[in-house]
Amino acid sequence: MYESLLQHVSRRIRLDKAEEDFFISVIKHQKLRKKQFFTQAGEVCKYSGYVLKGCLRTYEVDKDGNEHILQFSIEDWWVGDLYSFFTGTPSRYFVDALEPTELALIDLASQELLYEKVPKFERYFRLLVQNAFVASQRRVVSAISKPAEERYLEFHKRYPTLEQRIPQHQIASYLGITPESLSRIRKQLSNRKP
Repeated sequence: MYESLLQHVSRRIRLDKAEEDFFISVIKHQKLRKKQFFTQAGEVCKYSGYVLKGCLRTYEVDKDGNEHILQFSIEDWWVGDLYSFFTGTPSRYFVDALEPTELALIDLASQELLYEKVPKFERYFRLLVQNAFVASQRRVVSAISKPAEERYLEFHKRYPTLEQRIPQHQIASYLGITPESLSRIRKQLSNRKP
């Protein structure tokens, strides 16, 4: 069941069989139905989740009830509110499943135990946090400095198969544009193709 997770780990650190077995022993499995929450704003994010199958979105709801999507998490990605997870403070974000989803979960106490028993996991999780930080910075810079068409092309490169899996209005929310603007951009791009 956790082959993809072990492959994900092996791309960053090498584990022997006993270390793999210990890692899997602290992992929990969760299935989410479409629209079911992984975590909600106001709750502490108790788990960091690796997406075995499915797709989730992380978003915030403003005072007018508008959703602002920060991230999509698909197979082979980790999901969760890291700030809430590490500090034990309530999350600002909602994370829900956009399709039936399966996750491998780890709680903070188990992650700390993993660091103690298999120290190389400190490197693994440090690399994940570094990559998340870099991706977050790039997303912010893109959002404040690039035109919508360029942001759409970056989205398409980052999530090449996602357009067939999620509604257009959610892609528009992620890009910070209206669904009508997204339709216009897609039409302009398709007209440019030879």
